Amino acid sequence: MWRQWSRLLPRIVPTIGDSLANKLYLIVLYTKSLFFNIHVDSGYIADTLLEPMFWFVDNFTHILGPVFVISVITLLVVFVLIAYVVGLSYWWPTNKLVTYIALVIGHWLLINVSYHYYMAYTTLPGHPPEDQLMAEVVSFCKRCIAPKSARTHHCSVCNRCILKMDHHCPWLNNCIGHYNHRYFFMFMVYTWLGTIFVMIFGFQIAYEHFWPPVETESQSDLKLSNSTIISIDSLNYWKHKCIIFEGLTTIGIFVALGALMAYHSLLITRGETCIERHINKKETKRLSQIGKKFINPYDFGPRDNWRRFLGLNRPGKWLNVLIPSTFQPNGDGITWLTNNNFRQKL
Repeated sequence: MWRQWSRLLPRIVPTIGDSLANKLYLIVLYTKSLFFNIHVDSGYIADTLLEPMFWFVDNFTHILGPVFVISVITLLVVFVLIAYVVGLSYWWPTNKLVTYIALVIGHWLLINVSYHYYMAYTTLPGHPPEDQLMAEVVSFCKRCIAPKSARTHHCSVCNRCILKMDHHCPWLNNCIGHYNHRYFFMFMVYTWLGTIFVMIFGFQIAYEHFWPPVETESQSDLKLSNSTIISIDSLNYWKHKCIIFEGLTTIGIFVALGALMAYHSLLITRGETCIERHINKKETKRLSQIGKKFINPYDFGPRDNWRRFLGLNRPGKWLNVLIPSTFQPNGDGITWLTNNNFRQKL
């Protein structure tokens, strides 16, 4: 009997083992089938993990928008007041000609900064028409349940589709799109130039404040009352704080805004928006894998891209850039001229 079992045991054990392995394999397979999704990849997983952050941005950016706007206005007012009080009190007795030049340039910059910020804040970026058919429809917005034209994207903060959407700017509490893109860019340009203006006319003030000239004997022999000394010390204390604040703010804005302006300048040179930049990069990579080259249909070349964006192809030309201008951008934001059509019309 033992001999018979000893012969059958090597056959039975593998059979039982194979049966358990098959059942375990089926259980794992059935479990995986419940969660199977052909679209799951690293990008899908990353989007899922970042969903809480997207939810926070969508729900709180619009609420915090007015706070950001008030912060920008407050910072601008304080910045200008310090430039007036400290700058004028130094340059007027030092050199009146420099004071006149600084007042002319400074007010020109201030008017342009204020105007372009106001226009970028109050001007609607443009939305697809809801009560009429569009001439060109390239996709359908699942959130708005409405057709979308070329270069139109849905803003999750505004909860609307935006014509030629670039991005949603919390500092303006507004989307940057077809009708206010130029105002936004010109606000950055004039604000950045304003920091250079402050650095040029404020360098000597800061230098003499932190490294004052040596007093002469006649100046040191002057007798001042205690009240006069206290008032001078108090003024010097606040002047010191204002100069430090103005200097740090100027350098910070110069670097941060300069980098942002350089990035948007690159986009304008290429005939792209922020959103299109990411889309075009993916398309370039996809087409390069199959041996094709991506061509941006809205790129007319650097020179023509800038002319069309700044309005240099219209009457007035440089006046549209140097002084506040309300000229409307080219087109209606729905139908777009492409570089192929542009070359055919030349």
